[in-house]
Amino acid sequence: MESVTIREAKELLKNCVAEYMEKDEKGAYCLPQNKQRPVYLLGAAGIGKTEIAAQAARECGVGFVGCSLNHYTRQSAAGMPAIVTREYEGNSYQVTEYTMSEILEMVYERKRAGEQEGSLFVDEINCISETMWPVMLQFLQNKSFGSCRLPEGWMIAAAGNPTEYNRSARDFDAVLCD
Repeated sequence: MESVTIREAKELLKNCVAEYMEKDEKGAYCLPQNKQRPVYLLGAAGIGKTEIAAQAARECGVGFVGCSLNHYTRQSAAGMPAIVTREYEGNSYQVTEYTMSEILEMVYERKRAGEQEGSLFVDEINCISETMWPVMLQFLQNKSFGSCRLPEGWMIAAAGNPTEYNRSARDFDAVLCD
């Protein structure tokens, strides 16, 4: 893991935003969302990781949504289950469907406000409970919570604290690091 200054971290984030938002002559993203890897900032609490990400987004002219994962449960991050009625072969059935994640809802609200591109900043990612790891792994790999996807034009940036600074922080396993 490379150690950089705050200014260098912001420039690296700006470079990622620019690369992920670059479009070809037809208006399609040059790097498809499924090929994008989340950006990860690791640093002590209070050094300004969220502000760095917000400034980078602002300076690149894209939207910004920040959330701290220590406020979410597995259900609120992934979406609450709801019972809906579906028809199959002329019969009505009650089935479980998951609602939109609160996290993705914030992004869609920014899109409704006119910010079609942006950065979703997920803080405290390495402090989540073990029950959220599968949900978070799906989100980082597939850019989705259940059937709800992060909209195209939005990237993921994440941050965490080193384990020596936060007792609830964990080191990532090999799968999550990838």
